[in-house]
Amino acid sequence: MKIQMVDLGRQYREIKGEIDDSIQSVVDSGQFILGPDVKELEHDLADYVGVKHAIGCGNGTDALQIALMSLGVGPGDEVITTPFTFVATAEVAALLGAKTVFADVREDDFNIDPKEVERKITGKTKAIVPVHLFGQPAMMDELVEISSSRGVPIVEDAAQAFGAEYKGKKMCSLGKIGCVSFFPSKNLGAYGDGGMIFTSDDDLAKKMRAIVSHGSEKKYYHDYIGVNSRLDTIQAAILRVKFRRLDRYNELRSGFAGKYTERLKGAVGTPRTFSDRKHIFHQYTIRTGRRDQMLDYLKENGIPSAVYYPVPLHLQKAYQYAGYKAGDFPISEKLSREVLSLPMHPHLLDEEVELITATIKRFLGK
Repeated sequence: MKIQMVDLGRQYREIKGEIDDSIQSVVDSGQFILGPDVKELEHDLADYVGVKHAIGCGNGTDALQIALMSLGVGPGDEVITTPFTFVATAEVAALLGAKTVFADVREDDFNIDPKEVERKITGKTKAIVPVHLFGQPAMMDELVEISSSRGVPIVEDAAQAFGAEYKGKKMCSLGKIGCVSFFPSKNLGAYGDGGMIFTSDDDLAKKMRAIVSHGSEKKYYHDYIGVNSRLDTIQAAILRVKFRRLDRYNELRSGFAGKYTERLKGAVGTPRTFSDRKHIFHQYTIRTGRRDQMLDYLKENGIPSAVYYPVPLHLQKAYQYAGYKAGDFPISEKLSREVLSLPMHPHLLDEEVELITATIKRFLGK
């Protein structure tokens, strides 16, 4: 039995006919850039999230950068986000010449702590970028209240949380702008790169749609400094096939997460869930003080696992210029030493979950 962290081969075999037909349809049409599948996907996903506009783009990193560009983020500005996330969240602000200001996370959900966010706001703060890490929504009520009272827009980084909900509302519908990634391993993943930006603000939507295509609303007329970040028609066609199964796939993930938690309870720290949030388990992440030894033991026994993330962003070499040091964000630093993500995808088998959890317990002597 060869276990995969994310088994895209299993998924493809299940939907092969529809995927192959969708790709062939685009090839037959010859409309590879901004073809009809892109428009259809944008319409469907905007409706799903509950916002007025969805704008396809090249990848999740571009989605975040374009969102900040639309808000006018530039040199001298500050953007608040978490140090316990993938580097893209922070690097887009740096690429625009802004300062990335980190705020520590909460230990119970791994997401940015609203109290820390409020402490970090200054007159230079141009955006707050919470990350719904591993598929768990951040505390959006508190963040939205801060955003409203301080006049600082929220850009939701929902790269790992498409389909997650907070108090019945989908991620990407609670901030001024929401961003997702369609990297192949995501809950809704393409067969290459892709991303989407969401908003109900008509003016921002118009601006972001132009920025995506060289700052142009009308061909050869450029109103903004833009980028080249269009969603491929073939990727959009593939995503439309997968989107029809997204909710079912997310429910399957939740089911496997429950089985992991049941079998590992008392052995390791398991992910916390909340009654007012729908966690979609992009990752199933445990905590243990023997993380590195467990990682090696699982590998020796043919079981993949991964560490997201071994070094928080404020301690990365690229961000040394910001002047942060060890100890500045103690919860993020503690988590980076303890977290370990186990195989998680909607095509897991019960016997694989049993083998993984039995191996962990054997390692721990339980």
